[in-house]
Amino acid sequence: MGQTDRLAAPAGPPPVAPAVQRAALLMVGVSAFAQPLMLSSVTVALPAMAADLALSAVSLSWIPLMFLLSSAATVLAFGRLADMYGRKRIFVWGSWGLVGSSLLLASAPNGAALIALRALQGVSAAMLYATQAAIIVSICPPARRGRALGMIASVLYLGLTAGPLLGGWLVEHFGWRVAFVVNLPLTLCVLLLLVPRVKGEWAAAQRGHFDGLGAAIYALGILCVITGATALQGRSGALMAGVGGLLLWQFVRRQKGRADPLFDVSLFLSNRVFALSSLAALLMYTTTFSILVLISLHLQYLKGLQPSQAGLVMFAQPLVTALMSPLVGRLSDRVEPRLLATAGVVVTALGLVALGGIGRDTSLARITVCLAFTGLGFSLFASTNVNAIMSSIATGQQGSASGAVATMRVLGQLCSMGLVAMAFSLTLGVAQITPETYLQLERALSLSFRLAALLCVPCVFFSLARGRLRPR
Repeated sequence: MGQTDRLAAPAGPPPVAPAVQRAALLMVGVSAFAQPLMLSSVTVALPAMAADLALSAVSLSWIPLMFLLSSAATVLAFGRLADMYGRKRIFVWGSWGLVGSSLLLASAPNGAALIALRALQGVSAAMLYATQAAIIVSICPPARRGRALGMIASVLYLGLTAGPLLGGWLVEHFGWRVAFVVNLPLTLCVLLLLVPRVKGEWAAAQRGHFDGLGAAIYALGILCVITGATALQGRSGALMAGVGGLLLWQFVRRQKGRADPLFDVSLFLSNRVFALSSLAALLMYTTTFSILVLISLHLQYLKGLQPSQAGLVMFAQPLVTALMSPLVGRLSDRVEPRLLATAGVVVTALGLVALGGIGRDTSLARITVCLAFTGLGFSLFASTNVNAIMSSIATGQQGSASGAVATMRVLGQLCSMGLVAMAFSLTLGVAQITPETYLQLERALSLSFRLAALLCVPCVFFSLARGRLRPR
């Protein structure tokens, strides 16, 4: 990542005009709403896809997993390219890529095409992941950064909130294909109306070089680890995961000695708050991202709810997060982050333990309360942790730090769905989800929730051990 975070101009960086700041915040905010709106709509549509395309349980898990795999494999490369050629430029390319890939997905003829096109959509999304936080950091002064990040987090979770409701209704009445295009009106609004109002470009003062070999090693390592983890019942799966681990280790070693690294490893080696906050973020996203996917399957298969009914129950978790994130964002500017974030991890863990015990006879009211609990926990953690990361680094390292935030988020989401795919592979194998396999499905869901709850233990340790940011 680039080592500066200034407007690229030959005679020095001019200040960002207030009108441009507002336009950029609106541009990022609408994009941050549109993408999770589509993602959570797709989550509700998974059972309908499985029925229409005759997908096995493992194939079904690969629909969200492939999106995350391709995003995680390319987000570092796009973060570096954004520093080199402009963050707004990469943001625009990613938005157009989402438009095209979403249209193709809506017309996918079979499961194989659907999974392959999700990879294309994930690459497009990686361009947004790599630039959204970086643009916010570029335009906001430090005193307003926590509030701005909290607002974006709130908008993001409003998208997740609206997705199950709107997506559930649309899928029930128009079929699963509409879930992939629900974001298009807003994305086109960003491209055609808002982007032209954002004058200027944000990039590193010195372009540097792009490490293509390092990007390839990283992407192949991620692919091997996740593919191997989803096939652990065989020797080849464990071998592939091991090879992936070695490739990622080689990637880290390669980045240490580079003047223009894809990933600034020095931040992890020299800054304890940054390193442990980033590891906490990785684990927290690993524990929480798959919750709505698992609950969607539970409600529609085991409880027999329609997509719109399932969406209404799922609404609880992102709604609580969306309502609380702005308040927590402001609070994180005054309260010690490790205390606030650690409380969020503990609350989330309790919610996951409760979800691990639900079954076909569990009431909808109890499931709703559990979801609201996990939403509260995540809202306490997310914007607080991002603020801790950004407050722990020097001004010239903001580009690298924002790239690390995006990377930890995407890797955590990928690992979350990787755990689900592994649990499904171990309990259901290649079987389709039918009433005859509902018992195995129930076991897979419970195993996924309990593994996620277990990961909260090291997350609590990292969150507490990061140290203090504010004086006593």
